Amino acid sequence: MSTTQPTSSSTSPIVVNTWPFVNATRNAFTKLITPGATCLDAVEVGCRTCEDEQCDGSVGWGNHPAEDGETTLDALIMDGRTITAGAVANLHRIKNAVGVARAVLQYSSHSLLVGESATKFALEMGFKEEDLHSNASINLWNQWKNGNCQPNFRRNVQPDPATSCGPYRPKLENISNKPICHQLPAREHDTIGMIALDSNGDMAAGTSTNGLQFKIPGRVADSAVIGSGAYVDNEIGGACATGDGDVMQRFVPSYHAIQLMRQGIPPEEACSDAIKRIAKYNPTFTGAVLALHKNGQHGAACHGMDTFPYSVMQQGWVDPKVYQIPCFKS
Repeated sequence: MSTTQPTSSSTSPIVVNTWPFVNATRNAFTKLITPGATCLDAVEVGCRTCEDEQCDGSVGWGNHPAEDGETTLDALIMDGRTITAGAVANLHRIKNAVGVARAVLQYSSHSLLVGESATKFALEMGFKEEDLHSNASINLWNQWKNGNCQPNFRRNVQPDPATSCGPYRPKLENISNKPICHQLPAREHDTIGMIALDSNGDMAAGTSTNGLQFKIPGRVADSAVIGSGAYVDNEIGGACATGDGDVMQRFVPSYHAIQLMRQGIPPEEACSDAIKRIAKYNPTFTGAVLALHKNGQHGAACHGMDTFPYSVMQQGWVDPKVYQIPCFKS
């Protein structure tokens, strides 16, 4: 495991992704160098690997139930050649969220489908409807309900959400408009974000997550938001983000990093600027941004953790490498 960020560049095929999800990295890279495969194919395979493996419990089915006990999924995939994207949010009863996002890209003129309508589209496209509950998610939800629904993401409601499960109604006085930034526990923020660069110089990016545990039903993670969860442009490079999505999507950090790279700023510095911009207004937030330049140089920045690991694999490597970077402190 490396503790320093690379400075060299390479035009060879390369895959980078958030967290030490090395099986996803390896599978994506294997697909990337398969004759006839595209970088979109590689990103889809990599994110799907984490969906199947339920990486850290933050990706895929069977974990992170919402207030109503249901697990729903968010995903995004983007083509750097055409600057087009497909995304799904609050997807019900379909395990292959990134595959449905790819279908939105390929079989519609839209960029984002949500909720039961996204599920209906997935079924029309041939995806299988499946239960996303698991014994683990059911047990988690029961423990949460028995613990007065703590923690939750309600505010300015009555009865007091700090002691009650509701049903809630709006408070009419003593309303607080102060921004709230929840300190996320370990593995609560481990969305997979992935960027791939092929030998033709084409790029793609993608994300997949099951979102926040005990979220309000209908909540959309930053992972599904173009420019926040991920962004890619063949002319510049790609970026992806992971962390407190309700905070991070307000700052579209992936797009922010790409625009700084467009001005000649290296990936690590571009990510650092994006992270510091968020931390200026949210000093307790947890998150990271990872970027890959079209020349193969990559870098990341993070906040609210001691370190942030990300995985890399490129031509000539037998296995992925994990880079561990120290995080910015407010």
